[in-house]
This record gives sequence, structure tokens and C-alpha cells, in this order.
Amino acid sequence: MKEDLLHYVWKYRLFFTNDLISTNNDDILVLKNGTHNQNSGPDFFNAQVKIGEQLWAGNVEIHLKSSDWYIHNHEKDKNYDNVILHVVWEHDVEIHNNENVTIPTLELKEYVSKELLNSYQKLFSKPQKWINCENQISSIDSFVMNNWFERLYFERLERKSVLINELLSASKFDWEAVLFRLLAKNFGLKVNAESFFEMANMLDFSIVRKESGSQENLESLLFGQLGMLNDLKESQYFNVLKSEYNYQSKKYKLKTVDRSSVQYFRLRPTNFPTIRISQLACLYNLNQNLFSKLVQIENLDDFYKLFSVSTSEFWETHYTFEKESKKQVKKLTKSFVDLLLINTIIPLKFVYLRYIGKLNETEIIGLIEQIKPEKNSIIENFADLKVKSINAFQTQSLLQLKNEYCAPQKCLQCAIGNVLLKN
Repeated sequence: MKEDLLHYVWKYRLFFTNDLISTNNDDILVLKNGTHNQNSGPDFFNAQVKIGEQLWAGNVEIHLKSSDWYIHNHEKDKNYDNVILHVVWEHDVEIHNNENVTIPTLELKEYVSKELLNSYQKLFSKPQKWINCENQISSIDSFVMNNWFERLYFERLERKSVLINELLSASKFDWEAVLFRLLAKNFGLKVNAESFFEMANMLDFSIVRKESGSQENLESLLFGQLGMLNDLKESQYFNVLKSEYNYQSKKYKLKTVDRSSVQYFRLRPTNFPTIRISQLACLYNLNQNLFSKLVQIENLDDFYKLFSVSTSEFWETHYTFEKESKKQVKKLTKSFVDLLLINTIIPLKFVYLRYIGKLNETEIIGLIEQIKPEKNSIIENFADLKVKSINAFQTQSLLQLKNEYCAPQKCLQCAIGNVLLKN
């Protein structure tokens, strides 16, 4: 037995409510269970309980044992003076508040069904291979799953909004600058995300605007700020960029990076930082006021057209500055644009529309539903459990489910866990 199960049972009234009797043999009638408090203080606020002939309004505290009241020193804490009922699984001692007034106690174990306890044991007690409900999740009704997915997806958007709001506050709500920093982070992928993000944060976006008229100038700026032009190389293009960056660093009084932190290890050549930086430079060379364009687009094909960019000519025959390769036009793929949409554009659009008071959640879901499902081990494992995804809305929801509910075993806060327990 865990205390969070008692919270769950009390919150949803999953106990026999008829003929409730306190440990002092007073009749108890629960009119309002109260509001669940997730912070410090009593567990439920603003409950209404009739004890004997007296109607009480106040707070409810829940423990496994009555004696936990003293273990937690609640008798010395004024925040617990307004507790009108102590709900416990096992009553082992009378309890009092700091004025030495006895607090009525309800021992709950006699009022909870064995079926609920068995369901709880089934969900939690046995060691599972991956998630607690792996043998039952495929039986959940599709209506329940779809509604839960919607909440999960917007929880995920809210989590991504934290960084966006921090950047907006730091930039005095320069939406274009924030977009550039987030795109830079995403162009770096997992391996170079932090290096690219740090580079973008070091740059005043006004400099990017000024240099975006020339892709070569913009490449020199970005490569230079990443510390990728510090070495001595024989490449003519490298030295052109280096010369330009030396001029830029003096002109804009840039803080230069002593040593590049970008990585090539375990990256496919098309994902090399050199290629991604050139593509990012091309995107901004071709598009002034990129954020303004993006917030007006609602159709997936229009996003693909806007992001139909490649590298500068040098990178068509190179993956690094030194070694020449077979000529290939290296355009952004649709799958890469999908990642940008999922991780940057849709979250930023979500924050912007809410900021201007025009958020339409149906529109946001409609956009993410147009994107193909992501491929990773978590999504594959859910598919093995017969929970298959047909679009990115579902894969994003499943990632949120696994990371924020399954992994920390918050089954009692999960709609799936609720169904399984109540059944």
C-alpha cells in the first residue's frame, strides 16, 4: 500500500460511502472531497464533511498510519490547524493539532473493495519488461486513448514552451531572433544541438539579418562563431570564409570561440555540421522575416516548399573543408523538415498564437496530424504492444506518456491507469 493510492481513492471516491464511521464511532458523510493539493500543506483543500450532526468545512490530510501525523510534525504546524478529517489506511493512535484538539479520523481500509486493491496489485506489484500496463494497454478503448493523447500532446507543447518563453523574455519578444536560435539548435540535431544553440545565443540576431544578404558571408559568420575557422587549412573556400570572418569579428566586436566543440562522430555525412550550417545559411539568405512567413502557413506542403533549401556550391562536392566528394545537391529532406516542425515551428506557433489570443487547438492538432509518425525505440516498443501510430500527433503523445507517466510510474495520474484500476 502506498499513500498515493489513498490520495487516488479519496479524490475519485473509490470507496464505499455509505455508513462511514470515524474511529470514535461518529457517522461521517462526505459532501465534498476537496481540491487535491500538489504542493506543501494538507492533501485536500476546501472539503465539506458532516461528522455526527456537525457540518465541517476545511482540509483533509491523508496518511498510511495515524502516527504519521506526528512523524511529519503536523501537530506543530499551523498549516494543519484547519484539518477537519484525518483519512488513514490504518488507525494506530489518536492525533491532535497544535491546540491539542482531537482530529476525527476515518480508517479507510474497511471501505475499499478488494477488486480495486487487486487491480492495483496487478498493475504495480509484478516486475514488468517495459511499462506497468504492457499486458493491458491494447484493451483500452480508442475514445479514451484519443482524448488522453490530446492532453498528452498539449502537455508536451507546454514543456517545450518553457525554453521558448525564456528566450522571448531575454530577447524582449523578438520572435525572429528566437526562431533563429531554436532552428540553429535543431539543425545541430542531438549531437551538436548545444553547440549550435550556444553559437546562436552568442550572436545578436541583428548581425544575422545584416549578413543574410550573402550566403557566403552568413556561412563565414556561423562557422566562425562555432570556432570552425580557427585552424590552418589549404582549402581556398575555407580561407575565403576565414578572411571574411576576421573582418566580421572586428566589425561587430564578436566574441570568438577558441576551439570548435562540434562533433562528426556517428553522424551520417549529410548530417555533418558543415552541411547543416550551410543549409541554415541558405534558409536565411533566401528568406527575410522567416517567422512572419511561418506563422501564416497551415498546410504541410507549403512548409516543405519554404524549407526547400540546399547548401552553397562548395558543399555540393564536399562534406568537410579538406576532402572532395562526388557532386550531390544536398537539400533538406522532408523527414528533416518534419523534425523542425515537430520540435521548433509548431511549439513556437503554439506560443505565438496563445500570446496574441488566437490559439486554436484544433488547428495545432490538424497540423501535427499531417506529419508522418516518428521512428524511434519508444514508438517501436508501443507498436509491439499493439499501440500503433499513424502520425506525429500520436508519436509525440506516446513519447510524453512514456517519459512523464510510465517511466516515473505515475499510473494513478494516467487516464489509462485510471481505466484499468476502475475496471
